[in-house]
Amino acid sequence: MARGPKKHLKKINTPRGWLLSKMGGIYATRPNQGPHKLRECLPLSIVLRNHLHYAITGREVTLILQDKENGVKIDNKIRRDHKFPVGIMDVISIAKTNEHFRLLYDIKGRFKPIKIKDTEAKIKLLKVSKKFIGPNKTPYIVTNDGRTIRFPHPEINEGDTLRFDLEKNQITEWYTNEPGHLAYVTGGNNVGRVATIQHVERHLGSFDIVHLRDAQGKTFATRKSNAFIIGNKKSTITLPEGDGQYLNILEEKQARLDRHRKPSNTK
Repeated sequence: MARGPKKHLKKINTPRGWLLSKMGGIYATRPNQGPHKLRECLPLSIVLRNHLHYAITGREVTLILQDKENGVKIDNKIRRDHKFPVGIMDVISIAKTNEHFRLLYDIKGRFKPIKIKDTEAKIKLLKVSKKFIGPNKTPYIVTNDGRTIRFPHPEINEGDTLRFDLEKNQITEWYTNEPGHLAYVTGGNNVGRVATIQHVERHLGSFDIVHLRDAQGKTFATRKSNAFIIGNKKSTITLPEGDGQYLNILEEKQARLDRHRKPSNTK
């Protein structure tokens, strides 16, 4: 009988989006408790070692994180814990190389650190997950990464997206969750897709369903909780390769052929 919290994680039980091989050891780094759920995040050591290739071994990861002059920042805060959970929309900043990355899903549901510019690294998008009235009638909201923001604008509702300034720690803009706005799918079979919301089906006592249409005209549906608004008409963040457009097997094959085909010499 298990007693207490689990402290280990085998590679065979890790999420598919982590892209860990079966070989090279039995265990994987288990993320510590933090702002993201266990299966919706990556531990910082796997980001540095397997995705950004800054280190080869776990000891090298520790040396990088404990370097006093370096300071790997997550959302503009230095993190020394190699098990710290890095989730969707988090900004990873490497001081020594002056590089910035935003963690997103690609169209196949795999975690991808997307390289971004210095100006974009100061901004993070937050989804409002809860809205409450606290003690002394204090209004506050809770975001998808565990932040609690007191006294928000009265028009901000649950499901909206906040444009958050990481340096000033304040909301600069917000996007409402309504038809006509651009959404990024963070869960379900259509994870990683980017499309415009067409309409929302209300289901009392069940899950609300959102119908979307992408730039290619393809339509699909997902739960409302999976839709993350990223802009009114245009995306406010840098998207992974393909801009979140789904391709079937034949379209993927044609895209590969077009990339490898040499341009003909026209006279």
